[in-house]
Amino acid sequence: MILSVLRRTAKVVLATPIAGPGLPVGTRLLKAYGTSSSGPKRVIYLLAVAEGDLFLLFYRGKNDPLGSNASAKNPAFRAALHKHLALLEQDMRAGQIDKIDLPEENAF
Repeated sequence: MILSVLRRTAKVVLATPIAGPGLPVGTRLLKAYGTSSSGPKRVIYLLAVAEGDLFLLFYRGKNDPLGSNASAKNPAFRAALHKHLALLEQDMRAGQIDKIDLPEENAF
């Protein structure tokens, strides 16, 4: 179920860029909206612009404190963003990144 939502939302052209403090150089945050059998979701990706790679940072319910207000103005979102960026960096250094193959239609 989660993978199907991720495959539908991992489309840069359908996502909304959002501000994020302390992002790595050459990246942007994207917010996507998805729906699953358990309700509406907010999915936050980190886009590595030059490579066109998307990294999943958050998969949250719409009514979750982060899902309902995924913005840099939300202190809880900012704290969670810094935590998840650090975790992503650790995973990348350790080679612990799982690739999700997406249909070609998801390309820019």
